[in-house]
Amino acid sequence: MFAKDFINPMLPVLKSTDTVGEVMDWMEEYRIGQLPVVNEQEYRGLISHDTLLDADEDLPLLALQPEFGNVSVSENQHLFEILSVTQKHDLQAVAVLDDERKFSGTISVNELLNQFSKNLGTQEMGAVIEIAVENRSYSLAEISRLIESNDTKIISSYYTSGTSSDDMKDVLTLKLNRKDITHVVATLERYSYDIVGAYNFDAIEAPDRERYDMLMRYLDM
Repeated sequence: MFAKDFINPMLPVLKSTDTVGEVMDWMEEYRIGQLPVVNEQEYRGLISHDTLLDADEDLPLLALQPEFGNVSVSENQHLFEILSVTQKHDLQAVAVLDDERKFSGTISVNELLNQFSKNLGTQEMGAVIEIAVENRSYSLAEISRLIESNDTKIISSYYTSGTSSDDMKDVLTLKLNRKDITHVVATLERYSYDIVGAYNFDAIEAPDRERYDMLMRYLDM
């Protein structure tokens, strides 16, 4: 999905003649802490709620200095690229520009994160597992094959790089389409994968627990 798909046409677009009081009312109404200032389709930057707090309500935006005038995304930038921009600059809103660098619309970061959450399959039922991996030997294809051999599918995945300073490992996080992942975990561990976390899975009850422990002891032989 691209930036143009996330534009919210309902968000106000500010003009230099708008007053501080008007803008603060709009921010409260739309529950957003930043809005773009645009003059004749030219993006000037973002006005933040914190900037307005100490200003007179009747003061026009012309008297204030917008921020992030050089920060924007193009209409065809991918969701992941947009998220990178918002994280780098700690934004609540992102201006979208067309191929001619004209203002095209505004993305609400909260709405963007909600969509990203849906894309990760967080609304779907199923377990989440975290696997510590070595960057050089990491193969999603092999891990996927092992998981699918247990009649289980990967709904979504993301990769988190560890830090050498903290001696943290890289972690592959997988959302699966079922909650009973007993055999999935057993298969991955049999192939020497280090499962560092498992969430939202069906707990193993006795006598299943006893059979599972027996299987693990057998695999360790």
